[in-house]
Amino acid sequence: MSAHVDPRMPAPQDCVQRYLLERQTAAQPDKIFAVWPDGATWTYAETLKITIRTAHALADLGVKQGDRVLVWMPNCSEALRVWFGLNYLGATFVPMNTAYRGTLLAHAAALSEARLAIVHAELAPHLSEVTPGQVEEVVVLMGDASEIAGQKVHVAAALDSDRTDPIPLAEPVMPWHLQSIIFTSGTTGPSKGVLSSYCHLYNMALAAPFLNESDRYMVNLPLFHSGGVMPVTAMLIHGGSIVMVESFKTDQFWPVVRDTGITTSILLGVMGNFLLKQPESPDDRNHTLRSCTYVPMNESAGQFHQRFGTDVHTHFNMTEISMPIVSQPNPTATGSAGRQRAGVEVRIVDENDCEVPVGEVGELIVRTDCPWELNHGYATNPEATAEAWRNGWFHTGDGFRKDAEGNFYFCDRMKDAIRRRGENISSFEVESDIAEHPAIREAAVVAVKSDVAEDEVLAIFALRPGATLDPADLIAFLKPRMAHFMIPRYLRFVDELPRTPTAKIRKVELREAGLTDDTWDREAAGIRIKRETHST
Repeated sequence: MSAHVDPRMPAPQDCVQRYLLERQTAAQPDKIFAVWPDGATWTYAETLKITIRTAHALADLGVKQGDRVLVWMPNCSEALRVWFGLNYLGATFVPMNTAYRGTLLAHAAALSEARLAIVHAELAPHLSEVTPGQVEEVVVLMGDASEIAGQKVHVAAALDSDRTDPIPLAEPVMPWHLQSIIFTSGTTGPSKGVLSSYCHLYNMALAAPFLNESDRYMVNLPLFHSGGVMPVTAMLIHGGSIVMVESFKTDQFWPVVRDTGITTSILLGVMGNFLLKQPESPDDRNHTLRSCTYVPMNESAGQFHQRFGTDVHTHFNMTEISMPIVSQPNPTATGSAGRQRAGVEVRIVDENDCEVPVGEVGELIVRTDCPWELNHGYATNPEATAEAWRNGWFHTGDGFRKDAEGNFYFCDRMKDAIRRRGENISSFEVESDIAEHPAIREAAVVAVKSDVAEDEVLAIFALRPGATLDPADLIAFLKPRMAHFMIPRYLRFVDELPRTPTAKIRKVELREAGLTDDTWDREAAGIRIKRETHST
């Protein structure tokens, strides 16, 4: 292999997980790297020892450098040691969404091309839904193993080893080698497996400029999500530490922060709103959370900063890219995702990849100075890879606009955009206005076919506990807040919106349901919206 000379590329010891862990352990063996919900901790030295033992066990199961291994587990110490053990061998970590079942499960397993799967005991029985031959062997952790049709099953002891001697590699692991395959959230259709190099994840993790070695990051998004693997990698790069929890829980967030000394976290989607809607307390600023990544940067972000004293940052990212747009702390441009960071190029373009004028909405496309800093395709899906990578740019599928100051604003997924009476509507903007109503906890907006032409707007929302709301009152609330053509015709109340385990709303499910029997129609109720009575 050629010598590493390109100054744009991070050195292997700075971005390859095995070498990073070895380097940090040599520098600070007794520093805590991981804190677990039961109070247990791993120092860097202990983490490396656990990693090598797990790697030996994996090697005994036949895992080799370059192999892909499915890991189907919730956030826990077992999941982390398996991930680290695989990368220590130079194998590829393929975490799978714990909500997958049936065809979705079989689809992901087929894309992975994995021979071996390591799964939680409660999930293992569902592997019988995978076509025999897709996965040949299964290791069952954290519970009893039972037979799975068509697969050889190993008990948890198969991942135990007492050996701590370093394992030689057939060749050095380099920044461009495949570290993981992370599946997309699947909000608009079947998930795609994103091919992610060490260089890709390294640059994603470093894009947050406010992190350093003193940080302790709460990992509250799953390891099958970029928001789960990125914080772990960031702390490994900086020499900081993590607190891994299974998932975000509103009532446990601040107690865990205080008990474990967490300094930073991601608050995605409705997480920040849920915390703000808790009763105010004299202890609201009695915590260690110095900073948080708040996505999206709506009006509640400023409220969060004022109430809790935590600096808020935001960014735009997706599994395939490396956080090309980031903000300064406590930005004042409400709704902005930030500005283009160094080392990347971003453009907003039309359907022919021609750049649109400032202020107009188009698709965001990205490329980077450093090779391998973005994904290098979709697993077993050359058609999707070719569609996304056109004209030398990665196409995000997200609608954006840019203002004259260089701030970028997310408008909508291109597939979620709504066209009504000749006007383009951002479902994201409609959702934001609806969520401002004090009775509403969360909202989603989708298009339904109009009986005249184009689309009508359907809003589905859940109320805060104990709240009530007359649909006509919501329409009255929205009239002065949005353009006439954006005001939903249809409203539906639900207890909970359907979500992926990464907290994203499954709009494909809402679109498929369409107009149900309990949907309220403002036109049938006699509420007409006139153009001249509303601001735009």
